[in-house]
Parts: sequence; C-alpha cells; structure tokens
Amino acid sequence: MNPRRKKRLLVIIAVLFGIGTSIGLVLYALQENINLFYTPSELIDGKGPNKEKPHIGQKLRIGGMVVPGTVERNEQSLQVSFKLIDTGPLVTVRYQGILPDLFREGQGIVAQGVLVEPNVIEAFEVLAKHDEEYMPAEVAEAVKGIKHEKPKYNLDSGN
Repeated sequence: MNPRRKKRLLVIIAVLFGIGTSIGLVLYALQENINLFYTPSELIDGKGPNKEKPHIGQKLRIGGMVVPGTVERNEQSLQVSFKLIDTGPLVTVRYQGILPDLFREGQGIVAQGVLVEPNVIEAFEVLAKHDEEYMPAEVAEAVKGIKHEKPKYNLDSGN
C-alpha cells in the first residue's frame, strides 16, 4: 500500500472512531435523562406486551387520579403523601414541597420522581392537570353556538 492511501485510511478510521465515540457518549447521557410515563396499573402490572416493570431507583413520571381521603400532610414539614389510581391498583406518591394550587383529591395529576419501592414514588415535581373540558367563551360559542354569560358575583358582599 502506498503512503498516500495508508494516510487516507488512517484518517478515515480516526474519523469513524470519533463519530462512534460521540454517538456512544450521547446515548449514555440520554439514558440517564430518559424518564418514561406510567399509569399506576402499568407500574404494578408492567408495561407493554412483555409486561416490563421499572426497576427501583429509576426516574419516571406517573399520572393518575388522587384518591379521596388519602392525602396525608406532615404538620412539622412540607412532606405530603397521597395515593394515585387509574383503573387498577393504588400507588403511593411522597412529595416534599408546596403542592400546586390546582391539586386536590379526585383531581388528575402527573408526578415526576424516583421509584423507591415497587408501589412508592418519591416525587420531586407534582403537576396538577386542569379541566380537559375548559374552552374559552369565544371558542365555545363558535363551536357549539351556546351563549355564555359571565357569573354574577357581587364583589362587595364576597359572593
């Protein structure tokens, strides 16, 4: 092999090695930041056709309805614990912090956190879902032809 071809081959091999290393590092970094969405049933029973369950310590997001009567607040700290349900088993969510204003029992929420037990999530973020049926008055009128009126609140009496 002449020296010119040998030099080209070495450059091509070096470039391919660099690209391969870069792709490997990017995939490794993404693996740490991927958090899959689960429902309580999928968390307990498994997700997909293979019924794959997340492992302890995995970051994930979980969505469901807050079960009425399960919200427990620690009076000494901002620690809150509550149970989520969809159509199957219950999952406990523990959260340290101030809950969103829209959070309430019977409301849909999405929590992002780490699986600490097979049915317990240690959340670092809780998002309350707003009403899916909300529609601005102008849009509702255009779509449904229904006349919306503003509520008649008396600001002086607090009603």
